[in-house]
Amino acid sequence: MREKELRRSLAVFPIGTVMKLTDLTARQIRYYEEQELIHPERSEGNRRMYSLNDIDVLLEIKDYLSDGLNMAGIKRVYEMRKAEEKAAKEKLPLTDEDVRRIFYDEMLTQSGLNQTQPNPYQSQGPKL
Repeated sequence: MREKELRRSLAVFPIGTVMKLTDLTARQIRYYEEQELIHPERSEGNRRMYSLNDIDVLLEIKDYLSDGLNMAGIKRVYEMRKAEEKAAKEKLPLTDEDVRRIFYDEMLTQSGLNQTQPNPYQSQGPKL
């Protein structure tokens, strides 16, 4: 994690400061936490502490609500965002063999030739 991202994720703001920064009530902020849209950390005294990222999410929620989106729609937006991030992390890079196979197939397609011989770049199984 880069230093900027690390600093943005540090939970340093109490709910009173967040209320002033977002113009939301404490009840609204707690409701968004109940809906699992934000996840504030807890201090040793069990007080909610918010990060800049949490504040950004709260401001985004306010914008979505003012645009007419309901809570179910907002939850769906965040679910889709999480799914996209997960898919991006799980996406494996192409191997050299993958690139060769794609290139070979593309060359055949572009040249208009039919594949009469097996692809030399395609795995034929283990060589003994």
